[in-house]
Amino acid sequence: MSELVGEAKAELKQASKEVKESENVAEKYSAMTVSKNSEMNMGDLTTVLSAVPTHKPVKKQIQFVEDKQEFSRFPTKTGRRSLSRSISQSSTDSYSSAASGTDSSDDETSPRDKTQVNVKGSSDFCVKNIKQAEFGRREIEIAEQDMSALISLRKRAQSEKPLAGAKIVGCTHITAQTAVLIETLVALGAQCRWTACNIYSTQNEVAAALAESGVAVFAWKGESEDDFWWCIDHCVNTEGWQPNMILDDGGDLTHWMYKKYPNVFKKIRGIVEESVTGVHRLYQLSKAGKLCVPAMNVNDSVTKQKFDNLYCCRESILDGLKRTTDVMFGGKQVVVCGYGEVGKGCCAALKALGAIVYITEIDPICALQACMDGFRVVKLCEIIRHVDVIITCTGNKNVVTRDQLDRMKNGSIVCNMGHSNTEIDVASLRTPELTWERVRSQVDHVIWPDGKRVILLAEGRLLNLSCSTVPTFVLSITATTQTFYSASGKCSHPFSLIPKYFFFPLINLHTIPHSDKVFCKINSEILHVHKYSHPLLL
Repeated sequence: MSELVGEAKAELKQASKEVKESENVAEKYSAMTVSKNSEMNMGDLTTVLSAVPTHKPVKKQIQFVEDKQEFSRFPTKTGRRSLSRSISQSSTDSYSSAASGTDSSDDETSPRDKTQVNVKGSSDFCVKNIKQAEFGRREIEIAEQDMSALISLRKRAQSEKPLAGAKIVGCTHITAQTAVLIETLVALGAQCRWTACNIYSTQNEVAAALAESGVAVFAWKGESEDDFWWCIDHCVNTEGWQPNMILDDGGDLTHWMYKKYPNVFKKIRGIVEESVTGVHRLYQLSKAGKLCVPAMNVNDSVTKQKFDNLYCCRESILDGLKRTTDVMFGGKQVVVCGYGEVGKGCCAALKALGAIVYITEIDPICALQACMDGFRVVKLCEIIRHVDVIITCTGNKNVVTRDQLDRMKNGSIVCNMGHSNTEIDVASLRTPELTWERVRSQVDHVIWPDGKRVILLAEGRLLNLSCSTVPTFVLSITATTQTFYSASGKCSHPFSLIPKYFFFPLINLHTIPHSDKVFCKINSEILHVHKYSHPLLL
């Protein structure tokens, strides 16, 4: 007990001594600073500082270190990304179609210069980044939820493998919805190699997911023109594999094979063409007597015209314009070139938001329909100086010429909803006197010498798939139609169009939510009268 008392007294004595020393130091420092005429001696300053007890500054230093450690718990931008990935991959790295164009600096290298391998050890593909496959798979799974008809068709026929022996080379938009189509074709027994029909519409993460599953995919968002044709060539020209069927969207793949690989083209058993542009090009080959391959016209099928062309464009035109320009449509003067099914969908959406819509149309039937729907049919040259937005929906070429672009007012928006990138004469805008200014992704200001600016979207390519997304349910109808055509094996005419009767069972597979009624029932006698049967409907 006496020892403890002694230790306590010693500690108290030491503390009193330290307090006294501190008071002496304070008095000495005060005396040095009060005197204005006296100069501080460095030796005295050293003596003063050395006399200060060291245990208190050490304590403050420790506290400072703790504060610094606490501050470091808030990570930098890079640290936040790493931390958030460890917490939730899906919440941070959303490689959605809207954001798939924004890639990290690590992916600056062209995919053509990369060596990538999937889980199966294959390198027979070329995508932006194979590591995005997990996110692409999630996109595909989301699309499958709204493509129940195509999934139902897959489950119904995959055991019989109606496409066994088919070697399909495809050139379409590579999106989550297209991926469901491709995987359905594979499940039905086909071997597939795929490339993109549009340099801006590819979802990189979906392409990676397809490559990871074993499909030979050659596509990435933002390809150059040289990359575009390189991908098509590598999709077609591979050792030990020769295609016997083409699934095309726009006709680029078909014409590439026809011109560069004529011997391979002659062995093709069938072409399935989806777009109006591709159909026009096939008709040109047919009229010239050069179409030696049976072809099927998906674009003019009732399921494509009445659903995809109309409802898909009605919902996606506004999405594409809003994402790229943030424009308000109320009171804007908009001219829509073409009043086919695509034009009808675009006009309905624009009119609903209060836009003043004009129509240009060369087909008298469609022109009369536009009048009866309450739109004013005009000539483009008469209205070009006054409109705020021009939208082409024809699938033709040179719909908007350089002369008309020269006469447009400052700030006008020009875009294309048809497949072909030649509807707007973009090539004529690439001249020395005009300046191109990239404003944001897929948005360019074309500046005239007098300072006038015209806003060009997606460089004249398909707006909705290049700059936004499209409704999955409607694309399910088109994808099911393409599968239907691919498995039909019936093509008595060089350019065939399957009658609408045979799409009734296909439409029955697509049920609208909250509707438990069957839309129609096909009579087997109709199929017998027309002497037609389909392996997917039996």
